[in-house]
Amino acid sequence: MFPRHLQHRLIEELEHSPAVALLGPRQSGKTTLALEIAKGRASLYLDLESEHDRARLAVPELYLSDHLDKLVILDEVHRAPGLFPVLRGLIDQARREGRRAGQYLLLGSASLDLLQQSGETLAGRIAYLELGPLNVLETGAEPIDALWLRGGFPDSLTAPSDARSLRWRQNFIRTYLERDIPQFGPRIAAETLRRFWTMLAHHQSGLLNVASLARNLGVDVKTAQSYIDLLCDLLLVRRLPPWHANIGKRLVKSPKVYVRDSGLVHALLDIADKETLLSHPVVGASWEGFVIENLLACAPSTVQAYFYRTSGGAEIDLLLAWPGGALWAIEIKRSLAPKVERGFHAACDDLAPARKLVVYPGQDSFPLGHEVHAVPLLALCQELAMKEPS
Repeated sequence: MFPRHLQHRLIEELEHSPAVALLGPRQSGKTTLALEIAKGRASLYLDLESEHDRARLAVPELYLSDHLDKLVILDEVHRAPGLFPVLRGLIDQARREGRRAGQYLLLGSASLDLLQQSGETLAGRIAYLELGPLNVLETGAEPIDALWLRGGFPDSLTAPSDARSLRWRQNFIRTYLERDIPQFGPRIAAETLRRFWTMLAHHQSGLLNVASLARNLGVDVKTAQSYIDLLCDLLLVRRLPPWHANIGKRLVKSPKVYVRDSGLVHALLDIADKETLLSHPVVGASWEGFVIENLLACAPSTVQAYFYRTSGGAEIDLLLAWPGGALWAIEIKRSLAPKVERGFHAACDDLAPARKLVVYPGQDSFPLGHEVHAVPLLALCQELAMKEPS
């Protein structure tokens, strides 16, 4: 098992909240992490994709009331939306008996569907955490380039060869399209959604233009928007919002769009190995998305992420807004000799960030002038992780 950066936060939330929802895409390691935490306490694990386990919950009030002294782990909880009102009553019953935390750990593969169900009935009783694929702090001896090429899903990263890793990711995509996605919304033709997902991979790190995507796919704008919303809710795609402060500049207002796991980007584009990746037009955009996902996975949950771009060409790839108002401006370069362009300096003049950083794939940190520092990805991830509030 890979050590997960989120583990201590999950344990802390279980010590203070009656219920915790651990959200993340399938195969990202939610069940493994939940079972690891369960080893140290009385617990009960129920997989709601199992007919046998769902049968136990035919009368959930009776069954779960017999296990109020345990941490009950409910995997793929979206399969049983009727459980949430029951959980609310059981949580309140346990509170009256003096037990106020660590009762339920809910695992789900989507955000909006689960949040809507639980938000209606468990407000004030539940905490939310998101577990993505593995990041550079969790993979240990695995080379960063291997993580970049194969992505952070454990079975993909640890496959015996690049070819087997690619096959796993292709099967993962097919399973999502044909089996998983139809559970969360109206029926969408798998081939149509695959084409849309592939378009997003080609458009990695670009500005989101839903009208253009709709036109290329042959659907209306509302339909294309629903596809984007669905992939974002499934935690497979990220919309990075633009910085929106009123600074007297003409700011770009469209979000940037990323397929969140770099390995899925490469699988959608049939990129099988590092040599093919390095010669592919998506290489820079893929590296940018990979760096952003790793930094956001390691940053404290209180940090907000944006990008900055003006019509005049000023641009920052990633802008981290800290509580209190401090900004970190981060440029992302796939070069061992990174150079800062004029647009980055112009953007920093607009925003006056507290830190100006260039993330690059080397091993050393060094100044680039004008208060800009080049830093390796791993070093910045470590720094962000150390700032996690206790």
